[in-house]
Amino acid sequence: MKRHFATVAMATILFAGCSSEYKTEGTDYAATDTIATAEAISNGELVEKMTKTADMRFRVKDVQRTKEDLSNTIKKQGGLVMEFNTNSSIQNSEKVKYSSDSLKEITSYSTNGYLVARLPSEKLDDLTNQIAVMAIFVDNQSLKMEDKSLDYLENKLKTENRIAAVERINKVATKKSANVESSLIIKDDYIDKKIENLNIDKQVKYSTITLSFYQDNTIKTIIVANDNIYDYKPGFFRRLGLNLADGWMYFKEFILFLSRLWMFVLAGVVAFFVIRYYTKKQNEKKFLPPPSN
Repeated sequence: MKRHFATVAMATILFAGCSSEYKTEGTDYAATDTIATAEAISNGELVEKMTKTADMRFRVKDVQRTKEDLSNTIKKQGGLVMEFNTNSSIQNSEKVKYSSDSLKEITSYSTNGYLVARLPSEKLDDLTNQIAVMAIFVDNQSLKMEDKSLDYLENKLKTENRIAAVERINKVATKKSANVESSLIIKDDYIDKKIENLNIDKQVKYSTITLSFYQDNTIKTIIVANDNIYDYKPGFFRRLGLNLADGWMYFKEFILFLSRLWMFVLAGVVAFFVIRYYTKKQNEKKFLPPPSN
């Protein structure tokens, strides 16, 4: 009740900015509106507006197949899938030799699915029961209900207040007054409250359910090309023969390389004998007997 009286007080403040004549009418209107608000609640205008949201997490045999089954079930019940995605993550992967030119790739991976749907509220329990049958194991399940009755009534009364306020402002509006601007502000606020109530109606009619599901780790095997270069090399004896042939070729190339240096070899040989000759002469002079007197 306090919230509704606060609404009336706000309307009264808006009227205070008008002419003195309008102030008097606004005060009378506020008093009348306070009585109307109390009468609205006492007359049973407080309509029940309950919204439902549900969450489930469960394990399945096949994520993709479950997604298809869920989509068909939700569609049959007049619902709509709002969001869906799957995600696969590799847990472990290994390659083993399968033949000389191929490998067997063994991969362990996990797959998860995520789905958000909206469906008629009266079908929510039926859907959760069907999901429990599809699932191997239900990890957790929750249902949240929220009472929007007072919010709905508050928006309704505020909307009525704004309609009456705009009518009163228009009666005393002049081109030079700020009443036109005030009227636009109240009209915009009226639209906001109207949209809020439409959104509440939609939430009451259609419930939102969020589903998270997963499957056990899956093993996938596939034959792939061998990317180990060593396995494509020739056999031992063939490689040995090729290496011997390469060795003979390198030896010939070395000889040919030395043949280009024959002048240096000849000069080295001549230098060797010259140095040897002079060295021998020096040694002979050392061992000659001294001349006699």
